[in-house]
Amino acid sequence: MRRLSPVVLLLGALSFLGLALPALAAPAYDERVDLGMMTRIRAEGLQRSQVMDTLFHLTDVIGPRLTGSPAAREANEWTRRQLEQWGLANAHLEAFPFGRGWSFRHAYVRLVAPREAPILAVPEAWTPGTHGTVRGPVMKVKIESEKDFDQYKGKLAGKVLLLDEPYENKDPEGGDVKRYSAAELEQLAQYEAPRDRGDFRPRAVKRRQLARALAAFLTAEKALATVAVSPRPDPVVRVSSRGSWERAGADDKPGVPGLVMASGAYDSLVRLLADGRPVELELDVDARFHDDAAEAYNTVAEIPGADRRAGLVMAGAHLDSWHAGTGATDNAVGCAVVMEAARILQAVGAKPRRTIRVALWTGEEQGLLGSRFYVKEHFASRPESTDPAQKALPEGLREETWPLTLKPEAGELAAYFNIDNGGGKIRGIYGQSNAAVQPIFEAWLQPFHDLGADTVTLRDTGSTDHVSFDRAGLPGFQFIQDELDYLPWTHHSNIDVYDRVRAKDVQQAAVVFAAFLYDAAMRPEPLPRKPLPTPRPRREKKGEPDAKEPGAP
Repeated sequence: MRRLSPVVLLLGALSFLGLALPALAAPAYDERVDLGMMTRIRAEGLQRSQVMDTLFHLTDVIGPRLTGSPAAREANEWTRRQLEQWGLANAHLEAFPFGRGWSFRHAYVRLVAPREAPILAVPEAWTPGTHGTVRGPVMKVKIESEKDFDQYKGKLAGKVLLLDEPYENKDPEGGDVKRYSAAELEQLAQYEAPRDRGDFRPRAVKRRQLARALAAFLTAEKALATVAVSPRPDPVVRVSSRGSWERAGADDKPGVPGLVMASGAYDSLVRLLADGRPVELELDVDARFHDDAAEAYNTVAEIPGADRRAGLVMAGAHLDSWHAGTGATDNAVGCAVVMEAARILQAVGAKPRRTIRVALWTGEEQGLLGSRFYVKEHFASRPESTDPAQKALPEGLREETWPLTLKPEAGELAAYFNIDNGGGKIRGIYGQSNAAVQPIFEAWLQPFHDLGADTVTLRDTGSTDHVSFDRAGLPGFQFIQDELDYLPWTHHSNIDVYDRVRAKDVQQAAVVFAAFLYDAAMRPEPLPRKPLPTPRPRREKKGEPDAKEPGAP
């Protein structure tokens, strides 16, 4: 056992209690790190890693794992069995309300006039297929609100509609791969108060209302299909959903087939139309809904702790993905890291004091649904809204209700750690404005400075499943990772595949993750907590929702 330099934790304790700071803070106890165990974790994770084998099965064998799809359920079952085979206990699936699944077998798009050429396009999730090969002229439209419908009445039957303006193709600044420099990490470590971005929900609700109205309008007008442009350089196709995963109701029409096209081909179609040339496409999209997906599932398993009264530590990543690629960097790699961390601890014979619970979420891409429901069921609840308009929305778009009520199990949670920012190595961790955890995390990172993990920032980060915990006043944290080519290229795209993941990066990530789980499980006290959240004045968010803003359509 190594005794690290004394650290002052009184700041966080006083903050948690809402007390004023004294002029001089007394030093607290030393944070202990078992360097012998850290050595064993490093050896197992770096020399005998199985993380890429896990990633291979989730991506190349199972493939994309859209929530509610047969592949997502296959991934649930496989991860449960694999964790059980590694010796974890109580491996099971926990259901939460979902709606309907969706999957597609193929999408064939071909330009047939003014010349013939194959075109790269991917269907948007929860839109219908074409029920065979169809063919129609292409028409450019501009629809920004329901007021724009009138000008197109009687003009859309049998047509393929281009919805967007051309995309300006240019390479991302700074090249294809981004790693944090020492200067950037030093800057990241400097605290900046979270920006008040307002409430994204009102804008997201308006977008949802327009999407539903457009689906009904295009169905009534007998449009053949819609095509959106991929907001990425050619030939990357970034796609999510246009239809709804909710159970179909009388006012919820699936609309017409919707596709996202590679920007080079899309821009060419726009230019041809602008030149006055007739343009025609042939389409064959084999897509289907799965109405047996009223529930989706989280995979849960445990390494039992020696002292059941000591509580638990949780580790998580999201198992679901979008469907253009195989969801490797978003987020099969995170699941592989979490599973590998558990395997490492089992392999080195770790006997944690606290239970370590692994949770692989689904529904993350639809608004953190799996983790949100898990927190509500186990740790903290809010009163159900009585507003019919709110109850008609997906849970991720509803306004938060108050008061927040912690359940008894909330007191057992020492910490939750999440990984979901691509396949880059871990460079540190976000402290989520919790000053009391900074010296603790710095001590835990000390044995991994040589692996590039050395930064603790008190800044907040969002858009991952740790938010479900943090918003409930629970200690939930996300790691800092090298971005690599995640946001400019692989995120939600057709090139999000196994080959974009670097083995050495994810081996390092699994080692650091395993160490944090062990340190948190062995610590005499749970991690310090922030004060419980309170209602904030509502202000609508300006601009577009973030690409991974929970609940954004």
